Amino acid sequence: MAKKVVTGKKESGESQKETAPNKLAFDKTNYYIILGGVGLLILGYILMIGGGSDDPNQFNPEIFSAQRITVAPVTLLLGFAVVLYGIMKSPKKAE
Repeated sequence: MAKKVVTGKKESGESQKETAPNKLAFDKTNYYIILGGVGLLILGYILMIGGGSDDPNQFNPEIFSAQRITVAPVTLLLGFAVVLYGIMKSPKKAE
């Protein structure tokens, strides 16, 4: 019996796809951008904490402060935008 020699082509004549070495989906800068966005998200949620009252019969007007109504949601939206940018940014190709 003769041994079959593999030449890198399929029997139908099509060449096999060349696969790149194992590479991560993101670059180092992408991970830094994503971590910065997650940091902004954590900051936004921290800014939203508080303003409640232990006694349910007592109203605390601090719940409607500008920090909780405006600053925290804007920080959260900015954090989500930064994370989305970090995911969508294409990594630089090293050649």
